Amino acid sequence: MKHRRLGQSRRELELSSLERITQTPLSDMSARLTLTRALTTARTFTRTTASSKPTVQRTPLVARVALRSTTTSVTSSSSTRKMSTAATADATVAATEPRWDLEKHFGFASTNDGKIDEAMKDVEKACEAFKSAYEGKLSSELLSAIESYEAIEQTLTTVLSYMSLSADTRLMDDAMQQRKAALMQQYGQASGNYLTWFGLELADLSDADLDAQYAKDEKLRTYKPYIDEVRRSAPYNLSKEVERALTVRSSFAGKGKVVEFYGNELSRLQFDLDGKKVNLEVLLAKMTSSKDTMVRRQCMKTLNNGLKEFERVCALSLNMVAGSWHIENKERGFKNLRSSRNLSNNLPDEVVDSLLSAVATTGVDYCKKYYTLKKQILKSTQGLETFTWADRNASIDIGSADDNYTWEQAVDLVHKGYNKFSPTMANMFLEFVEQKRIDVPAQDGKRGGAYCSSAYGSGPFQLLNFTHSARDVATLAHESGHAVHFVLSYPQGILQFHPPLTLAETASIFGEMIVFRDLLEKTPSDEDRLAMIMSKVDDIINSVVRQCSFDKYEEKFHTMRAKGTVTPEEMSKAWRESMEEYYGAEGEVFDSYEDTSALSLYVSHFHNVPFVSIVSRCVDASFARLFCCFASASPTSTDSRVVFASQYVYAYAFGDLLVGSLYGAYMKQPEGFEEKLLDLLRAGGTKDFVEAVEPFGLDAASPTFWSDALHAHLGGLMAEAEELSKKLGYSS
Repeated sequence: MKHRRLGQSRRELELSSLERITQTPLSDMSARLTLTRALTTARTFTRTTASSKPTVQRTPLVARVALRSTTTSVTSSSSTRKMSTAATADATVAATEPRWDLEKHFGFASTNDGKIDEAMKDVEKACEAFKSAYEGKLSSELLSAIESYEAIEQTLTTVLSYMSLSADTRLMDDAMQQRKAALMQQYGQASGNYLTWFGLELADLSDADLDAQYAKDEKLRTYKPYIDEVRRSAPYNLSKEVERALTVRSSFAGKGKVVEFYGNELSRLQFDLDGKKVNLEVLLAKMTSSKDTMVRRQCMKTLNNGLKEFERVCALSLNMVAGSWHIENKERGFKNLRSSRNLSNNLPDEVVDSLLSAVATTGVDYCKKYYTLKKQILKSTQGLETFTWADRNASIDIGSADDNYTWEQAVDLVHKGYNKFSPTMANMFLEFVEQKRIDVPAQDGKRGGAYCSSAYGSGPFQLLNFTHSARDVATLAHESGHAVHFVLSYPQGILQFHPPLTLAETASIFGEMIVFRDLLEKTPSDEDRLAMIMSKVDDIINSVVRQCSFDKYEEKFHTMRAKGTVTPEEMSKAWRESMEEYYGAEGEVFDSYEDTSALSLYVSHFHNVPFVSIVSRCVDASFARLFCCFASASPTSTDSRVVFASQYVYAYAFGDLLVGSLYGAYMKQPEGFEEKLLDLLRAGGTKDFVEAVEPFGLDAASPTFWSDALHAHLGGLMAEAEELSKKLGYSS
């Protein structure tokens, strides 16, 4: 059976689907953390119960899912449904595919349930009481304050996660969107008036007062990772009055509403394809699944021309975001563009700079080498004469089987792949399926892409747009890895369960990798094996090199914005420059970059989460609650502070390269590896990147760590692909 990835790469889909975050200014770290956990996107979170040791309610297993054999025959006759795009999906089948049962898990009758309004009123009262009881008293009552804060977080997360997830399947329902926005505004007011002070005072608490309380109560030490995280922001916090004003106004004014409008308009875009109006995902899937380069080029032209009509909206939104980012950094004293993001991830600027440097050199070398090979294979197998940007994600159409999977087959493949490595992960995956925690079908009015929401205390929940391709199987494995990570880390509590974004993609990408390796072993021929390896390298390049090229584009745009308003023409120029820096000048590898000038316009994370292209941790705290979609992807969808979401993309670069190194360690010494990995996942946000990877014999502080990771991750796959291609006569 051939396993190829069709359509836009999963990482690109996830990131292009990040939901708008209710734009809250870069306020104190505590408020960020609060907002973050409120919703959550690519990785949503919900909170813990009011008790100090939050528990996750799990529905007992009643029955196992009946899985069809993966050998189910799939024909290519015209009567057989082609499931590579949502446009060709059979409505009857889609109607039977699993949907979320949010009401069951959250305990609300509907999004208009009066219990939601009662809960928000109770939260407002609790917030006011919290401020009255603890403001100015953290030097002696910190533990009690944190526990009270957790209880508030739990209620907020439950309500806001439920509303955000519900809204993601009802994008065309204006009443639903207004209901969600009203609750977000209510939250913003309560947070600004009664919660903002908490993070500021905790950050300013003297070391002597903190140490005295640590010595007095050992339980307080269990919150040390959270406390340390909040206190790192101290040098960059503004006064209480200013932080409060920024938070209170954020839901009514500023970049948030503009970015939200951009996101809504983007989701409504329609393109003319074969005489029919289709959405963005259908067009992209058509482009990359077609075996005809002329069809791919026409799709690219249709995409680029359609996006040009959207450029003014995009330019306005991105200028607002970059302008806000610039003034925030300046007022708070951050030295570099990415410093605020790196601070939230507890990463020195030098570590991120080292990653970007390695990708811009070693990664770019592999990128050019890979696409040169792909060009040769497409020339041999499809008669390709000119290699254009439209051919970048074209599938390698060799091998013996169709790329068509039922939902049951996808579940079976992921379960078997997981089980081969970790029965623990495999059993958890089946629970997600059985408990209706995955919203499967691709339907109009639903958020695009894919994500896993942590929804702490009620979650996790996955949103998919399942179109029955191999890519969708990989996406299921990926998002289920996030779900496993969340559940394992829940015992750390709502303030500490979410991992830093440097580790947030570990379980998801590793889950995807073990399923890939399991399927690779089963390939029936060299052709199938080559097609599958090329698809995997496609994905790695998109996750690492492409995302860092996104970061370069953002750097160019933000630098220009600091000097004045950036025009659509300047946006296009910066986009082209970034492409050439990472993929080569026109004619070097790609023969043509025609019809690419507007492609930056649909990358929504530039607006939702600046500099997400390389890594971020903010999406775990306050913004995580809102960031209810991962995201990511694929998050994924959300609404929180743009300023925080920055750099989610480099989470993929970190994640992909780390998993390459981890998988290499696993192959060398499989004994005991599963438990080490599960321990890393259980740690949640209580360990930083360097500490987390030490048990695997990895030295993240090494100056060659990232280049070594690139060689480990891409070197072996590229070598095998080149060998197979020569053996099959596709390249010399």
